[in-house]
Amino acid sequence: MKNHHYHIFLFTLFTLFSITQSFDYADALSKSLLYFEAQRSGRLPYNQRVNWRHHSGLTDGLEQGVDLVGGYYDAGDHVKFGLPMAFTITMLSWSAIEYRQEIIEAGELRHVMEAIKWGTDYFIKAHTSPNVLWAEVGDGDTDHYCWQRPEDMTTSRRAFKIDEKNPGSDLAGETAAAMAAASIVFRKTNPHYSQLLLHHAHQLFEFGDKYRGEYDGSVAVVKNYYASVSGYMDELLWGAMWLYKATDREHYFDYIISKAHTFGGIGWSITEFSWDVKYAGLQIIASKFLMDEKHKKHADILEQYKSKAEYYICSCLNKNNRSSNVERTPGGLLYVREWNNMQYVSTASFLLTVYSDFLKSENQKLNCQNGIVGHEEILSFAKSQVDYILGLNPLNMSYLVGYGPKYPKRVHHRGASIVSYKENKGFIGCTQGYDNWYGVQEPNPNILVGALVGGPDNEDNFVDQRNNYVQTEACTYNTAPLVGVFAKLLQIGNRSLVHDYDSLLVASF
Repeated sequence: MKNHHYHIFLFTLFTLFSITQSFDYADALSKSLLYFEAQRSGRLPYNQRVNWRHHSGLTDGLEQGVDLVGGYYDAGDHVKFGLPMAFTITMLSWSAIEYRQEIIEAGELRHVMEAIKWGTDYFIKAHTSPNVLWAEVGDGDTDHYCWQRPEDMTTSRRAFKIDEKNPGSDLAGETAAAMAAASIVFRKTNPHYSQLLLHHAHQLFEFGDKYRGEYDGSVAVVKNYYASVSGYMDELLWGAMWLYKATDREHYFDYIISKAHTFGGIGWSITEFSWDVKYAGLQIIASKFLMDEKHKKHADILEQYKSKAEYYICSCLNKNNRSSNVERTPGGLLYVREWNNMQYVSTASFLLTVYSDFLKSENQKLNCQNGIVGHEEILSFAKSQVDYILGLNPLNMSYLVGYGPKYPKRVHHRGASIVSYKENKGFIGCTQGYDNWYGVQEPNPNILVGALVGGPDNEDNFVDQRNNYVQTEACTYNTAPLVGVFAKLLQIGNRSLVHDYDSLLVASF
């Protein structure tokens, strides 16, 4: 009889494990961090784990007499774009701040910090004097003529900067945010580096605020790729927000309050959060300040920030009035726009998870136009988006490359689609890549593990073709917000498993 009970127990335990661990968030987390190593530019370190990559861009900045070696390629090409790179680092840092303990428990803190530092080391180089920041290396137009491995690059590596006469408040503000956020991450383990980052963040913010203008007006080559559609006011508020979080200096908090109205912080009701539009993230952090006694005298402004934060969350949950909600595909995926839609899904998943934690800690609920929502429902929806990404969708396709049994095999990515430099050091020319690699039907020879591709269309359809860059190109800022969410979901899964396991033990014996 005991044997019978034991077999029932094992069967139930197996079933329980299958339900609670439907997705391996630990594997997803580890793989997401590998992606940043695949995107590295510069001289690769001895502990590089993505071994199909090699050194590249070793003369970046040489023409301009400045060392701009390092940093990240943002997507499937080889331009180093400052604005999306800085946003990537801000989001990696925010993940590490918000979910540090969960990342530690997953054994991935070192890799997260390495990914952040690869970016901040580059920003330190790029910020050559208080009012000069190098904004871009290479340009999209000439880069796109070629299909080459980064190790073979023959395209222009001309660098472009912002300065007092050619301002770029959005780029300066976001880079200040990235360095301030990263300074919090490194505060305990590397205080000297943390202080260095803060020093640069202060200067960059001051530069961006004093010499105002949009960076795409100063760096015209970026207009077709990363134009600053939302302007620079959101980035200046965003930079001030992260500097306040990093320093606790009232000067920065006063900036967020005094410019809340004129800079749109409490004016814009936004349904997306991205490398270009920072308002939703800003509004969510500002709404948390309401809980601090020292901020009570500014409660009226903070309440307006919170109202806008709630508008964003409610729009994702489909709880605003009809025209104010984010669209969804028939399979339930948030759908903002055709090109690289997954970037908006990953940022939404992160903000929803953070706001769910906030409501839980304050024992509050969210009042949307179409109903009251608890923290569980918000987290559950965030999880549904992540699970869709990992394969719970009409095509049973994981959009995180390398995760699960079925994922995109023909990612629009030069390095991944051509034979590895480690295997074949023979030079592959500019058009040779197009002739021999770009158009072939075979899967990419190198798997771009951890990349989150652009994803399906508004009907959940996805065409896995290299030339379908709208859907098959991946970007660093797609994956970055998922790092914290994977760590959070992993911890929840582990805790519920332990709790249910304990309950099962009691019930079985």
